[in-house]
Amino acid sequence: MTSEDRSKLHFLMASLHFLSISLLLSLSLLTPAASANEELETLMTLKSSLDPKDHLLDTWTTGGDPCKDDFEGVTCNGEGKVVTISLQGKGLNGVLSPAVAGLKGLKGLYLHYNKLNGEIPKEVGDLTGLVDLYLSVNNFTGGVPVEIGNLANLQVLQLCYNQLSGSIPTQLGLANKLNVLALQSNQLTGAIPASLGDLTQLLRLDLSFNRLFGSIPSKVADIESLTVLDLRNNSLSGNVPSGLKRLNTGFLYSNNTGLCGVGFKTLQSCPTDNPLKPRKPVPVNKPRQIPESVNPNIGNRTFNSKHSSTGAVVGSFVAFSFAAIGAFFAFLYYRRQKQKISSSLDVSDSRLSTDQSNHLYRKNVSPLVSLDCSDRWDSTGQEMSQSLRFNLEEVECATQYFSEVNLLNKSTSGTSTYKGTLRDGTIVAIKGITKTSCKAEEADFWKGLKVVTLLRHENLVGLRGFCCSRGRGECFLVYEFMANGSLSDYLDLTGDQLKGRFLDWGTRVCIIKGIAKGIEYLHCNRANKPPLLHQNISAEKVLLDRHFMPHLSNAGVHKLLADDIIFSALKSSAAMGYLAPEYTTTGRFTEKSDIYAFGVLALQILTGKRKVFHRRVSTEFGTLDELVDVNLNGDFSRTEAAKFVGIALLCISESPGHRPTMETVVQQLG
Repeated sequence: MTSEDRSKLHFLMASLHFLSISLLLSLSLLTPAASANEELETLMTLKSSLDPKDHLLDTWTTGGDPCKDDFEGVTCNGEGKVVTISLQGKGLNGVLSPAVAGLKGLKGLYLHYNKLNGEIPKEVGDLTGLVDLYLSVNNFTGGVPVEIGNLANLQVLQLCYNQLSGSIPTQLGLANKLNVLALQSNQLTGAIPASLGDLTQLLRLDLSFNRLFGSIPSKVADIESLTVLDLRNNSLSGNVPSGLKRLNTGFLYSNNTGLCGVGFKTLQSCPTDNPLKPRKPVPVNKPRQIPESVNPNIGNRTFNSKHSSTGAVVGSFVAFSFAAIGAFFAFLYYRRQKQKISSSLDVSDSRLSTDQSNHLYRKNVSPLVSLDCSDRWDSTGQEMSQSLRFNLEEVECATQYFSEVNLLNKSTSGTSTYKGTLRDGTIVAIKGITKTSCKAEEADFWKGLKVVTLLRHENLVGLRGFCCSRGRGECFLVYEFMANGSLSDYLDLTGDQLKGRFLDWGTRVCIIKGIAKGIEYLHCNRANKPPLLHQNISAEKVLLDRHFMPHLSNAGVHKLLADDIIFSALKSSAAMGYLAPEYTTTGRFTEKSDIYAFGVLALQILTGKRKVFHRRVSTEFGTLDELVDVNLNGDFSRTEAAKFVGIALLCISESPGHRPTMETVVQQLG
């Protein structure tokens, strides 16, 4: 062989070697790209089913990348796989497509508080990595898929507030990592499966407001981790297992007239069995069976696996056929190049994985971290009435999991107020206070909360209850909802703003008198309530019910908050003129501080203006017609107006000693 022939051969072998490397790299990069394309196709299929009118998920686009672009509610991991879909409270009104099974890496599916209908597809049972499944508060029909029992990693299953029917599948007992199983407020029938007793990590089981019958399985009562078992409003009967006594208030069983047992406050002892009396047959609950022809391990996943394996075998055979020709001459070179490429990819992947995992940790927090707010922050909460306690699930359901749609107010002091709807349909306002904004000492916090729960007056916003969650680090105060907003919404109105928001003279009189009575109640010493200052009276803190009766909000809340939070709130009060002048020198609040703020508030109501230069009222306005809100067009009582202005001016006297007590103010207002 000539030297020229040898050169040509070497060139040919080098070229083949280069081609083999290129082919291997192409094959290695092909699978992730194909996988990404498959997930994008799956998401677009889901979009068309969840949002059939294409109004709500406009960020999901066919040309986009769900892991790099802004796909609303979609989160990916470091490997570019979709791991959460969080679309709660979006108004989705379609169905859940079986295509969801194509998202193999999905860990959290949050579709609660929508208007989804149809059946829950059995294909959710193929999502073996799923940890959280939230489909509650929709219009799903049909049965609970038995395939959910395949989800060995599932921790939270929320299917409540739907129209599900049929029996509870015994297969759910196979999902042995479940912490929460919530099936309440459906149309489920049959008996409670004893297999649920195999859920040894279960913390909360809610089967209330269904049509279940039969007895309570003793196996369920023996779950050591169980803290809440809610079986209200069913048709259960028989002897209640004594093991449930340890749950105390966590065992809820009202409106099951057939239940009996010893040691339960509202249950009668079970009658002694009469062996001669024939037993009533118990209806047999036949769970839905998985058809033998359907194997959850067979389907798209298996087909794709075979397809990928076949492609990989063919690719490997071709690649190694090429590589064999130049193996001896290029082996070392190939190894070195592969190591370099591998090292480069490893560094890149590890960096991406770290960033993505941190991002995922922030976004992928389960909406239901801690469920039972009756677990006290500490034992000092024992003194609080059980009737005032809410659990976190009730608060979350009421606010649609703190949806932005229900946000009424958010302050810089760490408090947020949401509109909520309780299970009985009652509209409430729920104020959340972060633990970092609360008193440093929990004992002080609980002492303050006890004072707040004692406040009961027709001119205070009524407290329906509270919920403190160590898991969330928040305390929630559940108040009556005031339909007509705050008094500040009715000040400084002009033109079209007056439509539907104008306060006539009689309403203003009632508001001033009501506020005075509310403050007087706070200041007085009652047998069940110590005297209390409000400390933050303003137009924003006066809420109006549907009859435009005034209710002071935030009464006693300063007893719960840290000093720096209170100080921050005072700055806004000072800016609006509510802060008494002596506070700047003494730094102390007294009853006379509240009375000063009331005087300012009374002038605001009389004038219809937020900013009133109250120290110049007597000289700035020559007549009552110039002082009283011009929008009244003179339609007011001059005698009443003169009396109210005089009382307001006394309340804003420079010297605290010249200000009347609130009891005197109420008497003078008549």
